[in-house]
Amino acid sequence: MLAIPVDGIAEGRSRDARTVAELDGSAEQAEAALLQEANTFKYDLWKVRRREIFKCSSRSYFVRIEGRLNAYGFVLQLAERVQDSGVQADGDE
Repeated sequence: MLAIPVDGIAEGRSRDARTVAELDGSAEQAEAALLQEANTFKYDLWKVRRREIFKCSSRSYFVRIEGRLNAYGFVLQLAERVQDSGVQADGDE
């Protein structure tokens, strides 16, 4: 599960996507976990004053969160790892 910043991130702070969770399970379980994450994702806010969640698809949500002084927007999205060069195939040395 990825969090991709799209709004409100100050200069000098990382604007890169970050992994917020790694999941094992069915597609339905992953989609339920994504919605749960959308409902609880806080970025680095101590207290969330307002949260808006927009469903883009069953695999992505746009989340706008507001704190006392700042507001941020993130796309939370499911992503499936299809390759990992750090893992060797069976039989490879």
